[in-house]
Amino acid sequence: MLVNKRMQASILIVEDETELSLTLGDRLQSEGYSVELADDGNSGLYKALAVPYDLIILDIMLPHRSGLDVCAGIRSAGILTPIVLLTARSQTVEKVFGLKLGADDYVTKPFDTLELMARIEVLLRRNAGKAGPSPASSPDVYRVGHLVINVKRTEVTLDGKLIALTAREFRLLHYFVEHAEATLSREVLLREVWGHNAGTFTRTVDVHVASLRQKLEITPQEPTMIITVPGFGYRFQR
Repeated sequence: MLVNKRMQASILIVEDETELSLTLGDRLQSEGYSVELADDGNSGLYKALAVPYDLIILDIMLPHRSGLDVCAGIRSAGILTPIVLLTARSQTVEKVFGLKLGADDYVTKPFDTLELMARIEVLLRRNAGKAGPSPASSPDVYRVGHLVINVKRTEVTLDGKLIALTAREFRLLHYFVEHAEATLSREVLLREVWGHNAGTFTRTVDVHVASLRQKLEITPQEPTMIITVPGFGYRFQR
């Protein structure tokens, strides 16, 4: 039964040390966990927000965006996924700050793998059965006709062909399919997908919608999926 439970648990490792990341990922997979990797703060935060995970292992020192910023971004989005920080011995202040930001535990480098495994199991048991808000409650795969959106793999295929989307386009499409048949204003999309404050004036939503139509619609000038609702915004039609 333990193996079956582990097979259902997915773990995101956000670590820029390639050797450590691959070694730890291999060990976790050998224990039956599903593993995804990110090697910088920006990609780590994007994956954490876009894909539901059961646990996140997060290094504090990362390129582009620190692990503390990633932790804060995850918690500010309302995601309660357990987070284990990887820290250096000299990062005492960062450890405390990370816990205050919402991290659940930390392990100091160099760490004992068995100790980390034990901490992971404790956190997964503690979190089992908890209802997580936001992306954690979403299905992994959406199917709309010949369009397939795999949230866990951050992949989109159309008629079996992989479609290359930017990170923002994927998040916009994901939000559309989560709210299919609802009319969404540009203000709502700016707030929920871009994180802009109310009142921000920009045409960026229209630009991204036009790009999605070019990539997904048979006739972009006469869209059948992402419909313009004059005077209101857009509606994703199944």
